[in-house]
Amino acid sequence: MTLAPTSEAQAADIIRAARTARQTLSLEGGGTRAGFGRPVQTDETLSTRGLTGITLHEPAELVISARAGTPVAELEAALDAKGQMLPFEPMDHRAIYAGSGEPTVGGIVACAASGPRRIQAGAARDLLLGVRLINGKGEIVKSGGRVMKNVTGLDLVKLNCGAHGTLALITEATFKVLPKVERTITLVIEGLDDRQAASAMAVALGSPFGVSGAAHLPAGIGTPSARTLLRLEHFRDSIDYRAGELAKLLASFGRAGRIEDDASCDLWRAVRDVTLLAEPRDDAIWRISVAPTHGPAVVAALQQAQLPFRHFFDWGGGLIWLACAMQGQERALQDAGAQAIRSAIGRDGHATLIRGTEDLRARIDVFQPLDPALMKITAAIKASFDPDRILNPGRMYAGV
Repeated sequence: MTLAPTSEAQAADIIRAARTARQTLSLEGGGTRAGFGRPVQTDETLSTRGLTGITLHEPAELVISARAGTPVAELEAALDAKGQMLPFEPMDHRAIYAGSGEPTVGGIVACAASGPRRIQAGAARDLLLGVRLINGKGEIVKSGGRVMKNVTGLDLVKLNCGAHGTLALITEATFKVLPKVERTITLVIEGLDDRQAASAMAVALGSPFGVSGAAHLPAGIGTPSARTLLRLEHFRDSIDYRAGELAKLLASFGRAGRIEDDASCDLWRAVRDVTLLAEPRDDAIWRISVAPTHGPAVVAALQQAQLPFRHFFDWGGGLIWLACAMQGQERALQDAGAQAIRSAIGRDGHATLIRGTEDLRARIDVFQPLDPALMKITAAIKASFDPDRILNPGRMYAGV
């Protein structure tokens, strides 16, 4: 059964009633990320689809607020009308999950959905100024505000961004926005291997030319030859100069071609939404975060382990998207594949299974395993927000 309150007060009543009845609730927005996380078996589903609408937009203050069920497309349209944008370029998961719903504001917060521009503008967590939420006790809480500031004590805004609805139901979010880019150019260097591309991206990101996207697509990912992509954006009059100077700086890596405007935007949308790895649907998709300089070594270790996969890099090499053909294999081989991935990244990386069968997601650690001390803190935070574990129980970690 799906419950769809049309007000924050109604949502709080539902959560309080569920707590009294000892019933569990799955939290849902547009349903586009239903395949993310460990499978959750609950008594009912609580949807934010009735909590919609932009509640505040102050273009001069570069701030916008909207209720959790508001489609991201509606928010972006309102911003576009004022020449503004969400700086962190939120990922749309529909390509990899083959979903038909609409991504929502609450989903951005729950999943901390950030795209290629994160390396320059910051992540969703960095641009999230405030939230309204309902915890597992049915209490309505407001945290944060409309400006960036230091926070003393527990930062509830950042804590709930990326918590996947395990702590509270987000009912409203406030974001810092920025002026929309006037023009975009992508420099493309062909034929580099992973290590050469990582070096080229490091040089570009360390330059003064304002690179807002740095990705590497190995051979066979979209085109037969490898492509290293470097995006320049914003002021129309400066881009030609910046692109020319950056191409000179990178001349030792090869000649840089150019892709502009709509074609450039389409290419980065494919990188952002991982459409390049969406097929075949049976492949498991992993999101691996490491130090940018370690990315090629991680991939080399997986190749040495003879794991069947395709990959590409984003965030200058710090984000590896991996499509692994292990869902059709025996359970032992699937588990060995997951172990190989976590072994390759070592202790300083994080690997999250973004897409996989329910059986696979129930059997292995979907999110990076925590050491005992961190797990104890995580369980304590969950208990403080949701003492009876009624909200998305076990979505991130078993028993939490």
